[in-house]
Amino acid sequence: MVKIIQSSVDIEEGLATLLRIDPRLETVAEVAGPLPLRLNEPGFAGLAHIIVSQVVSRASADAIWRRIIDAVGEVTAQNYLASAPIDAPGFGLSRAKAKTLYGIATAIVEGRLDLDALNLLDDVQAYNDLISLSGIGPWTAQVYMMFCGGHADVFPSGDVALQAAITHAFQMEARPSAKALAEIALLWSPWRSVAARLFWAYYASITRRDALPIA
Repeated sequence: MVKIIQSSVDIEEGLATLLRIDPRLETVAEVAGPLPLRLNEPGFAGLAHIIVSQVVSRASADAIWRRIIDAVGEVTAQNYLASAPIDAPGFGLSRAKAKTLYGIATAIVEGRLDLDALNLLDDVQAYNDLISLSGIGPWTAQVYMMFCGGHADVFPSGDVALQAAITHAFQMEARPSAKALAEIALLWSPWRSVAARLFWAYYASITRRDALPIA
């Protein structure tokens, strides 16, 4: 059965379990402070927002998202297709991201993609279904699963802020690769999504910069 995070109570349960599993995290938790929940509704808007967030800066991402909302209104697949340019990027998006959003919206409208049903699948199947979509990579799929699907046992090991946070916390000589970090994170199953939140909060504390993918 898929473990789903629905509230701060689940975050607290997950953190308590993590501290029992790995005592090294006690110090990390003290520095990190309260862990954020930041759940968004599943669906096109949630996935689109994550894709838009992957630009040069948070300010740029926010500006693009505001343009989309101004043009589209409620960000649904149907509304996006009615407002987005077909043959050129719009809203300040790169050509690649515009193509990804248009393709996802089209798949939803044509009934080839059901993001609500996808969130009911187990972690592996949901992940595989997401990365099968053109333009969706591992990080995007994992972040969507965590923050729009509430999956409790997902760890986006390719995230640079998580790599930096763990390097600092564990006093590692070099930043771990995505593969190496995924292996480290196996210890924190079945609450890897809470472990990720912990290290994002730790990163924010030591750098004074919020690196959490969801605003």
